[in-house]
Amino acid sequence: MSQPIDPNRVVIFSGAGISAESGLTTFRDGDGLWNRYKIEDVATPSAWEANPEIVLQFYNERRIQAAKAQPNAAHLAIAELEAKYEVIVVTQNIDDLHERAGSSHIIHVHGEITKARSSIDSSLIYPIGDRQIQLGDKCDRDSQLRPHVVWFGEDIQNFEVARAAFKTAGKVLVIGTSLSVYPAASLLNKARFHAEKLLVSLEIDKKPFGYSCWQEKASIAIPNIVRRWLEGQYLGRSRH
Repeated sequence: MSQPIDPNRVVIFSGAGISAESGLTTFRDGDGLWNRYKIEDVATPSAWEANPEIVLQFYNERRIQAAKAQPNAAHLAIAELEAKYEVIVVTQNIDDLHERAGSSHIIHVHGEITKARSSIDSSLIYPIGDRQIQLGDKCDRDSQLRPHVVWFGEDIQNFEVARAAFKTAGKVLVIGTSLSVYPAASLLNKARFHAEKLLVSLEIDKKPFGYSCWQEKASIAIPNIVRRWLEGQYLGRSRH
């Protein structure tokens, strides 16, 4: 038997769009840092084996950029939801903007740029903040440290935990994702039929079933949605 929906539980699913409004671009934008690197040269296990120094350089630069970025109005509004709801943030982003905005329960499915891990034992994870990882930096098992991120071709992290959260949420708010990165995007389908489901994105190619769509910037839409939820308003599709 499936677990009942918890009307007090809100799951936020955030993608690159929310971080882009804080100045962090992605490979899909084709500008900034991504202009100087090819994905296959810096974001795959084979790239790490072929040229770990280039991979470390790329993520060291991304880490510096992420540290300089600040949470925007959408991040801050999400944290404010905790005044009334149990909020679980499931994010595809590797930055720590949700943490710095004040959210207390965050599930990273693509890793965290502020951490390093062993290249031979994925359970050995080390917080590094905005510090760089250099060739020769070793874990406790004497293997090279690598960024604690999910590369193309690797399994995403915390998938089962995230899926369980979606299955019991009374409200689901999806923000700034193209819904094209699987299997993470498949989590949307785990939300229950009777849950209140919203999608906020500037680009909505295909509307997911059962979701009310807001084609606006996250920094504009999310504070509005949060205010209305805190007032007790229902914003999903008609329940009739």
